[in-house]
Amino acid sequence: MPDEIRIPHEKLVAAIGRALSEIGVPMPICGVEAEIMAEADLLGVPSHGVRTLPMIVQALREGRATANPQIKIVRERFATCVLDGDNGTGRYVSVRAMQQAVERAKQFGVGVCAATRVTHWGRAHAYAYRAAQAGCIGICATNAIPNMLAWGSQTPLLGNNPLAIGVPRGEQDPIVLDMAMSQAAVGKVGTYLREGKPVPSNWGLDADGNPTSDPAAILASRRLLPFGDHKGAGLALMLELLTAGLTGGLLSQEIIRKDSTGLDPDTSKLFIALDVEAFADKDRFAHRVNDLCALLHEMEPTLTITYPAERGWQTRDRYLAEGIPIHAEIVAQLQAIGIALT
Repeated sequence: MPDEIRIPHEKLVAAIGRALSEIGVPMPICGVEAEIMAEADLLGVPSHGVRTLPMIVQALREGRATANPQIKIVRERFATCVLDGDNGTGRYVSVRAMQQAVERAKQFGVGVCAATRVTHWGRAHAYAYRAAQAGCIGICATNAIPNMLAWGSQTPLLGNNPLAIGVPRGEQDPIVLDMAMSQAAVGKVGTYLREGKPVPSNWGLDADGNPTSDPAAILASRRLLPFGDHKGAGLALMLELLTAGLTGGLLSQEIIRKDSTGLDPDTSKLFIALDVEAFADKDRFAHRVNDLCALLHEMEPTLTITYPAERGWQTRDRYLAEGIPIHAEIVAQLQAIGIALT
């Protein structure tokens, strides 16, 4: 069997949607979940794409995730709300939450939705990106199970609590920063292992507490390192407070005691939208964004600068033409639960 297969984007979306529909997920939810899951693979981030489907299918079958969540707003003021996601599939609930933030931003200039009882949302990029598509600056963050060392600890103390910021750029694809507070996301370490590649030695420690370039050793020890040492740890702590702290939801150590599979049920997330037109002319703003990009290029013409998400847009264009590569190991995992991509 080859190391990978190639599948058209629309076929991947259809396969994900069909698999979810067959276990009782309503079609509107299937559509959103499939769109965003396949989007990660399309943009070259397989760690957060269809690889996660077996975990979600199992969780739905076991009742650890809710197939048809009864999402409701449990607290609100004019520009803010708290949304209870009923532990529905995280991508769908997160889209609904960011929609709440964007709708309020269009009315009040800023909109904020704190969402509680949400499962794993896939990739933070997706929600900041959709806010940017709507003409807003989008900001989103989540807490997660503890998977990162901090302050010299020997065991994971905090989640790597991803943060994403999306900025619209007129007719061009937006700039979207998506970063975990660890040197690399757990899924990215897994991608390196699957592809047989060493990781940078500052990503994590082995079981003896030594820096290692072996992704298997890092995954076994669960000793991911924060980026910037105390800075990454400090940001992870503050994002925990802005999510679980703000909503009264479960903290990372409480989440893992309930479910250690990576599903991350009962996590809390924060979605913020700033309507650009509430602050400036949208065309003027887009020009300013592009002016900054041009200035950065002009300062050192021989330096190639790739802006956050730019490689993803380039990968998208290539994969739309050539098909999305899916690693053979992921294909086998999907086949094991009855999902065929070919």
